Amino acid sequence: MPQPGFSGGWLDRADALRQQPERVAAMLADPASRLLRLTALEPELDGAGRLVWDGIATLAADAQPLLLGIRDGIAHFAAARTDDPAAFGRSPTLTALLGEMRHEEAAVYAVARSLIDWHRRHGFCANCGQANDMARAGWMRACSACGAEHYPRTDPVVIMLAERGDRVLLGRQPSWPPGRWSALAGFVEVGETIEEAVRRETMEEAGISVGAVRYIASQPWPFPSSLMIACIGKALDEAITIDANELEQARWFTRDEVSAALAGADDAAFIPAPPYAIAHTLMTAWIAGA
Repeated sequence: MPQPGFSGGWLDRADALRQQPERVAAMLADPASRLLRLTALEPELDGAGRLVWDGIATLAADAQPLLLGIRDGIAHFAAARTDDPAAFGRSPTLTALLGEMRHEEAAVYAVARSLIDWHRRHGFCANCGQANDMARAGWMRACSACGAEHYPRTDPVVIMLAERGDRVLLGRQPSWPPGRWSALAGFVEVGETIEEAVRRETMEEAGISVGAVRYIASQPWPFPSSLMIACIGKALDEAITIDANELEQARWFTRDEVSAALAGADDAAFIPAPPYAIAHTLMTAWIAGA
């Protein structure tokens, strides 16, 4: 099974250093430290698909540094600004860049994008409503009014294939490119297990009952900050009733059809999710017998 996209980053997150303001200050003063080059949350790549980094001296006066991690003794930062755009969705430019980006580079970019967006949306304390301040080198926000501490959040999402014999259930949303079909997905709700979420979401979106559920893999998804939990569930029936608020269509695809789609065959029945999306990993795992 291929490694899921946005995983396998090359930085040591250096949690212990986040709690040492004097060490962080020294890294910010070190000319060897690097700053990720971003324009409106979108990266720049070199000719080999690697992220481009600038010297830390290029950090703007109105930007706040976020420590992404350490490699070979060199600190790597990203910058958060008050005018950063929302991290929802992918522009055509970013979609193209993700197709060119090396696997391990995408993992580092995912951390930076999600962390920057979290700061953009959490400038005020969720407990008392007062403005709060960045702390722990960008990995916490602290409220001086009530003492509350806030940490970057990740929203768990189940993404699943319901299988029945030699077929799997896929769906499509109207906003997707023509021909694109993918696994069903939905947020895990409060007080719910992963297995329960798989069963509920499959029933809600497609009217299919699911029994046994097995875990396959997980993936950070920085649009803006989710943890995609990929599973395969045993479908107990096959009559589809879609929720039109969630899906445009849903249907069963055979193993041969999924294989052809993943191989990019000219006569494939559908276009799969791109390789950096865990839906692609999930289909590949199913074909391999996971």
